[in-house]
Amino acid sequence: MFDFDRVIERRGTHATKWDNIAKLSGITAPDAIAMWVADMDFAAPPGVTEALSAEVKRATHGYYADTGSWAEALTAWLAHRHNLKVDPAWVSPTPGIVSGLGLILQAISEPGDEVVVFPPVYHAFRRIIPANDRRILDSHLVQSNGRYVMDLEALGKKLTRRTKVVFLCSPHNPGGTVWSPQELRELATFCVEHDLILVSDEIHCDLVFPGAKHTPTLTAAPEIADRLITCVAATKTFNLAGAHVGACFTSNKEIKRKLDARIGAAGLASYNLFGMVATEAAWRTGEAWLDALLPYLDANRKMLDTRIEKSAPGARSMKLDATYLAWVDFSGTGLAAKDVADRVADRAHIFASPGPQFGPGGDNWLRFNFATPRPILEDALGRLDKAFADLRK
Repeated sequence: MFDFDRVIERRGTHATKWDNIAKLSGITAPDAIAMWVADMDFAAPPGVTEALSAEVKRATHGYYADTGSWAEALTAWLAHRHNLKVDPAWVSPTPGIVSGLGLILQAISEPGDEVVVFPPVYHAFRRIIPANDRRILDSHLVQSNGRYVMDLEALGKKLTRRTKVVFLCSPHNPGGTVWSPQELRELATFCVEHDLILVSDEIHCDLVFPGAKHTPTLTAAPEIADRLITCVAATKTFNLAGAHVGACFTSNKEIKRKLDARIGAAGLASYNLFGMVATEAAWRTGEAWLDALLPYLDANRKMLDTRIEKSAPGARSMKLDATYLAWVDFSGTGLAAKDVADRVADRAHIFASPGPQFGPGGDNWLRFNFATPRPILEDALGRLDKAFADLRK
């Protein structure tokens, strides 16, 4: 039903992923392959295209009103897919999750307050926190049995009176770690003990591979509901990043009131018509598409892991339970980080996300987006094979 092998030419279509390669990476080769930003190269679910087509044919694209059916579509999806019951009244639409994080900080903290992050972690955390005059407090993740774990004991020793908020990436980006219910409960207990508000970014919650299961933080630790804000979106799941629509929800009425006040103060309570239509349609009609996509991504994941470890002896991918973003450690190759980056960019003409942008612990790593048709992935892997050929002699 869904042709994920179909290559859709995205160059020259205002696609950040492809049209900004030269600007952001310095790779000017016309055959450069984009494997950086978290944006898939697949056609969106047919139901989304049909809903947008109907809107275009209607030809009256005025202001969007009444988010009721949209919030109901979201909460129905969470109940069906994750067995999570959310009251539609808890939901605040935002123009994407990153802007939502900034609005949350403005609502629940003050300039100069500290925000805990667990690096290496989603690079936008490191941008949005200082942009809102808050300070980053790093709690370094530790590798254990091929995955990341949180060191809450070490974090407890670093807290100050200005530490107010914790940003959790669940599932974790870039490591692909799916946190266990026990890990989430331990973090929740830590937040209660230290009077911290927990913001759980669960945008990748639907992109989980066989053998792993995402547990919403609210499900794992319902006792923390009064100090928990959860962020979700259809955009990563259904390849709708350009819709710029996200959702933040909390059962704490006072936190929601403050968040909605910040949304209103920023003039963001009028929503993108096309984004709302697309994301509602995705939640209502996209499940069959997602169920077909996940095995395709899983096969791509296994292909990349196997090939890159053979191409560059000593390289290894972290065990990825979720997301479509391979996190590859090149420290075992004996090459300097700059040499690895130069080989990937200059020899293979591939734009991968540099590990250091994810904060401490990212040195000698690169993140590769494998959510692309297999012909493109095979081309990229062939290029990497040539770029590291001398290591195999």
